Amino acid sequence: MTAQFQEITQSMAAAHVNNISLHTKHLTHPKYRADIDGLRAIAVLSVVGFHAFPSWIKGGFIGVDVFFVISGFLISTIIIGNLEQNSFSFVEFYRRRIKRIFPALLLVLIASFAFGWFVLLADEYKHLGKHIAGGAGFISNFLLWNESGYFDNAAETKPLLHLWSLGVEEQYYIIWPLFLWFAWKLRLNLLTIAISVGLISFAMNIDAVRTDAIAAFYSPQTRFWELMVGSVLAYMTRHKQDIFHNFKQWLDTLMNQITCAQAPKENGRALRNAQSVFGAALIAIGILLITKERQFPGWWAVFPTLGALLIISAGTQAWLNRVVLSNRVLVWFGLISYPLYLWHWPLLSFARIVGGKVPSSETRLGAVLISIALAWLTHKLIEKPIRFGKYGKAKTLALIALMVVVCLVGYKCFAGNGFEFRPINKAAFDLVYDTSKFKFFTCPSSLHDSNNPATEFCAKSSNLPATFAIIGDSFANDKFYGIASLDKYHSWLLAGKVGGCPPIYGIEVKENCLKHSEKTINWIANNPEIKTVVLSFTG
Repeated sequence: MTAQFQEITQSMAAAHVNNISLHTKHLTHPKYRADIDGLRAIAVLSVVGFHAFPSWIKGGFIGVDVFFVISGFLISTIIIGNLEQNSFSFVEFYRRRIKRIFPALLLVLIASFAFGWFVLLADEYKHLGKHIAGGAGFISNFLLWNESGYFDNAAETKPLLHLWSLGVEEQYYIIWPLFLWFAWKLRLNLLTIAISVGLISFAMNIDAVRTDAIAAFYSPQTRFWELMVGSVLAYMTRHKQDIFHNFKQWLDTLMNQITCAQAPKENGRALRNAQSVFGAALIAIGILLITKERQFPGWWAVFPTLGALLIISAGTQAWLNRVVLSNRVLVWFGLISYPLYLWHWPLLSFARIVGGKVPSSETRLGAVLISIALAWLTHKLIEKPIRFGKYGKAKTLALIALMVVVCLVGYKCFAGNGFEFRPINKAAFDLVYDTSKFKFFTCPSSLHDSNNPATEFCAKSSNLPATFAIIGDSFANDKFYGIASLDKYHSWLLAGKVGGCPPIYGIEVKENCLKHSEKTINWIANNPEIKTVVLSFTG
């Protein structure tokens, strides 16, 4: 998700800056555009709609791709403009990013940690701790890359799943300013650099979506091209208008003839109107046609990225931009879009975890409404007071220190196995495992060899030969304790791999999944005393 446009909006209002050409000791920013706030609203509402009602808004997740284009456009406009004015400062640039991005993110991370303390079991809390550390370190996309796909069922129980996109953007914020600065110092053509990086990234995306769909979705190298689309537009907006002037005039005349409109006083109006409408149509088509079954991003991501490009490049005077995207309701949602994006998914995910099933439509709608309220409160009470006012340097240092603490606490939770001493974990353990009645027995050594294990967890409910077996991923682990404690089942064997490895031949979800699954299945097939096998996995 992007956050910088809200900063541009309000910092300019606070400073009464109305033109990018003003020279101050601070970074200059482009003139505020309400229509981009409206576009951001469309993007965040589509994402929220997809997460809350995936069967209704099947392609809403492409809103993130729209955000990538907006982010690339705005950030590159700021960087290129200040480089050309010799006023760019890395310290000022990152200070603004920290004051804008950290406050709401810290609040959501801390709230998720606190709520999880009371409702998550040790294994769940352990993984939440890892994701908190990853979110605070802006590497969530790399962690999720090695866990499961964005559209897997297991993803629904990860309250911080959505921070993957923030990781991609922060990695862009770190790499791209340095890249542009070096290119500027070496007097290289910035447009050529942006186009080259974008084409390389797009080619990697097309290749990866066929060979490793999870990597294509999460990795920055297959996502940067979407940000580069915005970066190229930023440069073109500043420098290349004259090159296309005659071509635009010809297209505008053609559009006037098609629409039977009289020649406008301002050249290009018909073209801008058509351009904006066509861009909106591409985004709408993407939401309707793109589903989680598609190979995404791949070529499908061209729909939202090109759509966003056309809308932004149409300018503020295009009818759709001026009348629809700039209306007060959409602008309001655009202003709270960053905290809304941060809040909505933890609420939906925790509802799924606590309820043990997909929440009802009423519950999901309630979670969305609560997230909107929390986003507005966060914007008013947390973001604005921290971003503006005195003690800017002290605020920045405090935010950095607090983020480091949150990262360390999250890692401690992960390394400490989810703090098993918590009351909820003890209560759950007592409920399903009474040591006076139920003991573990040693698993077959051929199945659980410490040097080359077929499984990551293995247990037996009796020292007798097993007649029942449950195999799978971590979901098998969850079911074993309850089933094995039933008096009518006296000899159960548990064998499985953690982390979304289904016990099915021919399916390689992650590295070594197939090898381990086949070894487990073969072992059970070669033990005729096992009469009943239960497969339990998610994905």
